[in-house]
Amino acid sequence: MTAWARVLALCILLPVAALSVFRAVPAEWPTTVVQLLSFTPWLVIPAALALALPGRRPVVTAAAGLLLGAQLFWLWAPDAGRADTRPSDTGQAEAGRAGTAASRPGSAAQLTVMSINSLFGRADAAEIVRLVRENRVGLLAVQEHTQALEDRLAAEGLGKLLPHRISNPGKKASGSATYSKHPLEAIGLVPDTPFRMPTLRLTLSEAGPGTAATLEVTNVHAFPPVHDRVGQWRSDLAALGRIAARNGAEARGSQLLLGDFNATYDHSEFRRLLDGGPGSRKLVDVGMASGTRFTPTWPMDGQALPGVTIDHLVTSPHIPASGYAVHRVTGTDHAAVLATLHIPAGG
Repeated sequence: MTAWARVLALCILLPVAALSVFRAVPAEWPTTVVQLLSFTPWLVIPAALALALPGRRPVVTAAAGLLLGAQLFWLWAPDAGRADTRPSDTGQAEAGRAGTAASRPGSAAQLTVMSINSLFGRADAAEIVRLVRENRVGLLAVQEHTQALEDRLAAEGLGKLLPHRISNPGKKASGSATYSKHPLEAIGLVPDTPFRMPTLRLTLSEAGPGTAATLEVTNVHAFPPVHDRVGQWRSDLAALGRIAARNGAEARGSQLLLGDFNATYDHSEFRRLLDGGPGSRKLVDVGMASGTRFTPTWPMDGQALPGVTIDHLVTSPHIPASGYAVHRVTGTDHAAVLATLHIPAGG
């Protein structure tokens, strides 16, 4: 192996190895490490490059192979979580065309949900309303919601598509809004968070004759892990995890947490949230379960960074999902994420 190849191999393998250790050990790492862990999926590229270098020595080959294997394992981790059941093929086909409808009489209702972080209310309202209309979205969650954005959404006709609304506009990043085709009831707030994260109850009547489906929805916006506020980020995710664990342990029906978690599946804090806690149900990250690890949701505004997935749709395990998709929206650095959920009657 030539000298330059040895240097190149070390330059590739050492940082990949270091970040792999941070990914493997679920410790409370400092801010810089937390931020770097967001980009873990892309480590598969330098790991594969190191394995492809010509004239490798056996120790280099072994190290590169081990690191590449670790990256592939984390990309398609077996503990990623899947829904307990799947809808019929007919139900999946209909899910792509309707925001809410009965998949089987008396069994489940379909609800297409969408989330968008509007970047201080700067997102293009016309594009948001177009996505709602074209995808027949029945539930829309907005983070970083402002009064100016609310006014623009109203002018574009969002109220005609989603007439029910629980909105708390804020300045810059603090506000939130949830729009729905179905009745909404405010039932609480995630405690001790800088950004408003309301929990709502949604009632759908299309689960079958004489039946209804209910869904407990939390509009999520966790504080970003920046500067000296990584502790607040951990606190926000832990608070969301406690709500999910409580509801799961008490079998309180169907849950949906959607929004900007400012965390990826490679953060142990986010995986802990999905685990649900002792005696509780493991939640499902719809995007992860759909195999979309390389479908980023941030940044969408031209920043020179590899894309990462920090916006999520997280559900109870008995809620199958179909049609997961990510859409760019002008004016914001986040993509809109959407999917169709099949919510059991009485859930």
